[in-house]
Amino acid sequence: MTIGHFDERNLTGGFAGLRVLDFSTTIAGPHCTRMLADMGAEVIKIESAEGETMRSRAPVRNGCSTAFGQLNAGKKSVVLDLKSQAGLEAIKKLIVSTDVLVENFRPGVMQRLRLGYDDLAGINPRLIYCSISGYGQTGPSATLPAYAPVIHAASGYDMAHLAYQPGRSRPDHCGIYHADVVTGTYAYGAIASALYQRERTGRGQHIDCSMLESMLTLTLNEIQWSQFEVAPAQRPMFSPVATSDGYVMIAIASEKSFQTLMSVIGQPDWVSHPLFARYSDRRANWVALMDGVEVWSKPLATTQCLAALNDAGVPSSAYRTVAEALDDPQLAHRGALAEVADAGGTFRVLNLPFRMSEAKVAAGSLAAALGEHTDEVLAEVGLSKP
Repeated sequence: MTIGHFDERNLTGGFAGLRVLDFSTTIAGPHCTRMLADMGAEVIKIESAEGETMRSRAPVRNGCSTAFGQLNAGKKSVVLDLKSQAGLEAIKKLIVSTDVLVENFRPGVMQRLRLGYDDLAGINPRLIYCSISGYGQTGPSATLPAYAPVIHAASGYDMAHLAYQPGRSRPDHCGIYHADVVTGTYAYGAIASALYQRERTGRGQHIDCSMLESMLTLTLNEIQWSQFEVAPAQRPMFSPVATSDGYVMIAIASEKSFQTLMSVIGQPDWVSHPLFARYSDRRANWVALMDGVEVWSKPLATTQCLAALNDAGVPSSAYRTVAEALDDPQLAHRGALAEVADAGGTFRVLNLPFRMSEAKVAAGSLAAALGEHTDEVLAEVGLSKP
């Protein structure tokens, strides 16, 4: 721990005592509920007899997926047939003691299963019921199928990103699913807010979390630029700066960082040069400026460039692989990685990116096998396995 001086093992999770029923699959919903689990909530993942789709995603060892484990560490697994009367009755019994329900089916599915908010809030008025979907629970697009790459395109994000790629006219491939992670994180925040409100009102509520709107929050400047006529280049396009053996990112975001960088590269006169003296000048002549920076950087190794930049306080980094980033001593110092076990062995996952002085924040140490907790959880409410 880097906050205060205490033994984290003596702390309790901020959501200890909270029970969550997790009906979600793939990424956005499970990401949200794993955050709840990391904060101490008891998260019961409801799965079909086949298990959710992420259980088959590589890497798979001895039938166990670490991709699934990363999203579901610390949760219990209960297998139920939601289309059966026995499955429906089991959920209704469990909902009495449930604080939060999370689902990310297409709108209308939970209602058809007789597990919609109105169905379950009648049993437990304190229930906080979070629905995550592509476009929201109602409206002309509500029932459209949606996965993260579709939402990236629909939100304008991909075209906004393309505007920063000079000379290109085709949007990028989609390999990293920002929409899932962003939406899951917003859902977590909404649930935390609803829990706080419930402390005052005694009542739960339905949360309707939209992937489209979540993804739009990544285009803050572009939302404003879309409403008013502005010059095409509104800010520098930060781009890789070549070295003799790779690339570095240099972010000149203030007058001080610009002036310091000019000193590092041996061009102090450029601070008053008519092409670069003002921010608006630099923005208009950004390519020429960065070409000048590369005259300095190209003969040097990446480590040499970073040593000079870091010593002077210029914000910069090498372009690293994820594997290289995970080996950063800073992550080890903060305890950013946790070890999780399943039937295939052990693997590392990220803890939540924040620490709290009075609460334990840590990933669960186990990823449950399919249905591992079915008997235990059902026995608690007086039922046997359907």
